[in-house]
Formats: sequence, C-alpha cells, structure tokens
Amino acid sequence: MHAILDIFDILRTYGLQLLIGEFPHGPLGGLSLTLILAVTGLVCAFPLAVLFGIARTSTVRWVAWPAGAIVHTLRGLPVLMLIFWAYFIVPLLTGKSISGTTTVICALVAYETAFLGEVIKAGIQAIPQGQVEASRSLGMSYFTTLREVVLPQALFNMIPSILNQLISLIKNTSLAYIISVNELTYAAYQVNAQLLTKPFQVYFLLAMTYFVLCYLLSSLVGLAERRIKLKRQFRSL
Repeated sequence: MHAILDIFDILRTYGLQLLIGEFPHGPLGGLSLTLILAVTGLVCAFPLAVLFGIARTSTVRWVAWPAGAIVHTLRGLPVLMLIFWAYFIVPLLTGKSISGTTTVICALVAYETAFLGEVIKAGIQAIPQGQVEASRSLGMSYFTTLREVVLPQALFNMIPSILNQLISLIKNTSLAYIISVNELTYAAYQVNAQLLTKPFQVYFLLAMTYFVLCYLLSSLVGLAERRIKLKRQFRSL
C-alpha cells in the first residue's frame, strides 16, 4: 500500500517531467518525445520500405539481390548498434554534429525500413497473381499495375502489421537512453536520480506506462484486423 502511495506521489510531483520533459522552458522530452521518435521513424521509413518491398519482389536480380542484402544486414543488427553507428558515422558523413534526437531517428529509420520492407513484400506477394495477370492483359505496365492494383490492396491489408511495427518502435525508443536522449526512459532515470530511494516505484511506473500505451495500440491493431476482415467478407459476397 505504501508503494502505491509513493507511485501516486511521484506522478503528482514528476508527472509533467515524465510527460513532456522540461518543455516549455526547455527541450521537449518524456513520453511526448518517445511518441515523436516512434511516429517520425515510421513515417520517414515508410516510403523507403515501400521501395525495398517492391525491389524484394522484383524479378530483376540486380534489383532484388542488393535490396535483399541491405535488408538482411539491417535485420541482423541490434537497434543499439544502429544507434551507435548513427551517433558516430552520420557526423563523419555530414561534417556536422547532430543532436541525439536526430541520431536516434536515423537509426530507427534504418531499422524500420528493413522490417517494414519485409512486411510490404509479404503484402505484395499475398495479392492473387490472377489480378496482376489481368491488369497486364489490359495493357497496364508493370509500374501502373503496382500503383493502381497491387500496392493499394497490399498496404490496406498490412495496416495491422504496420501498427505492430509502431509498437515495436515505441519500445525501441527506450534505447535512446544510452546517448542521453530525454525520452521516457531517460526521464524516468532522471527522476530516480533525484529520488534515489524509490527505484522500484519509478521503474514500475515506467513499465506500466509502456504497457498501457502498447496495450492501447494492440487493441487498435485488433480493431483494424476486424475491419479488414469484414471488408474482405463484404467483397466476397
């Protein structure tokens, strides 16, 4: 009971710090920055993932093989390693120092491009080949068939998987803590450093925040799956 009261006391005292960091008197942080990192990573990676998904399904070897090599390399590396690489390599390539937030976004985009590209590849391959052949027989080019027939259906069917990737990204943003980006985990670390005597309460609150957020998004995934299933059934009538 005392631990529960401590958690409410931490929320009352440090809740705003966990939610928005030092904003508006300083940089945005906490849960708000966690969501910004995850959503920005997904949005920026999406067009690249579409290109990689198309390349992975191409029958042209010099297109499919390099795309496959890049995807498998990125998928085989831990996100933490990508963050370290972005932290040290991007400044070398650009000649300028970049913020920790930008570093994490670059790493998450690379990570998400590989995983989401495979999701889109699976969505493209799931489209019945008869639809592709029918489109080509009507005189549509390869790219027109992709744009008008294949991709709209594939991306619609992949909405639940894309949302699952957002959940994965939200959890992976916690690794930004290692380079002192003030997202939710680092904000909790700062709160714990101020309190010193209540690590269980602070990190339990952190865990529950991630759980509730991911659970809500998982519920949204379930809703999207049901809507897609109903639409498929309606089309089959």
